[in-house]
Amino acid sequence: MSLMYQKLKISHHRHSGHLLSHQSTSYLPLVLLLIIVGVLLVRFSDSALASPPPQSGSVSLTGTYPEQPPKVAATITVPYNQEVFSTSPITVSGTCPSGTLVEIYKNVIFAGSTPCSSNGTFSLSVDLLYGQNSLTAQVYDVLNQAGPLSSPISVTYNGSLPQAAGLSSLNFSGNQMLLETNAVYRGTFPGQVLNVPLTIIGGLAPFAVNVEWGDSSNSVIPRSDNSPFNASHTYQKAGTYQITVQATDSQQQVAFLTVAAIVNGRLSAISYSNVSNNVPKSSVKELLLLWPLYVSVITIVASFWFGEHREKRILGKANQQKPTLGVSPPTTT
Repeated sequence: MSLMYQKLKISHHRHSGHLLSHQSTSYLPLVLLLIIVGVLLVRFSDSALASPPPQSGSVSLTGTYPEQPPKVAATITVPYNQEVFSTSPITVSGTCPSGTLVEIYKNVIFAGSTPCSSNGTFSLSVDLLYGQNSLTAQVYDVLNQAGPLSSPISVTYNGSLPQAAGLSSLNFSGNQMLLETNAVYRGTFPGQVLNVPLTIIGGLAPFAVNVEWGDSSNSVIPRSDNSPFNASHTYQKAGTYQITVQATDSQQQVAFLTVAAIVNGRLSAISYSNVSNNVPKSSVKELLLLWPLYVSVITIVASFWFGEHREKRILGKANQQKPTLGVSPPTTT
């Protein structure tokens, strides 16, 4: 009974005062782990905060990587080769790669442009020169890269023959008048002014220029001479419009031109008040939680390290001052 009592007796273990041969905590692995966690936390913070918020009035931009220019040429199916015409303008139509812009030339002079339709065809009115006209078509992609030139179609315009009923009052004889422009492909946005530069070649002043903008509106522009000028218009809706220009001089001679206009969707400014920072709210919350926690862990580990070393110094001094058991202190004589 007494033996069992001694085994079950709870008594305080007296500290020997000797230092342990090994420390109870491995600080080197802890330090390495904290360094690794710190590096990962820094990278996470950099990636989360890398993109600054957009400034007021900025816009989003997208780019298009240039592809190969069109490889398929347009083909003129109307008119036929060697046809003779007594009226002008005439209709030129054919096939083309869908999504391209088709430009028509008469004797290497720009005669008009029109977008290729979704079914791969085009059609537009072209004013002819007196005599022989070599008609060619060339396609352009959205990056204004030119495709192959079509096979030429040769037609003849005889202005001395009787005119069609609709143009019977117009005189196509004498010094011919032409319209010229460099507005092969005009792009704009709704609400913005579109300018089409025009030049009247030949004819006898004064001139009257009528512009049909393709949106049920037209402009009449009087001209007193042949100097270049701009025809201006503002579209209200996005879309593809066919602009038809007809000029008449004092002798009732006419010149005709057709060009395509592309009105894109409006680009609106993006203000900072409408667009939040690119950093998700969840990432911000994680950063606000992880960084204080990480600093707290470093503080705790450092406190334990300094406390342990302080305890070692105190125990070391105590052991130096404690006399060794069984050994008499030295005597002095």
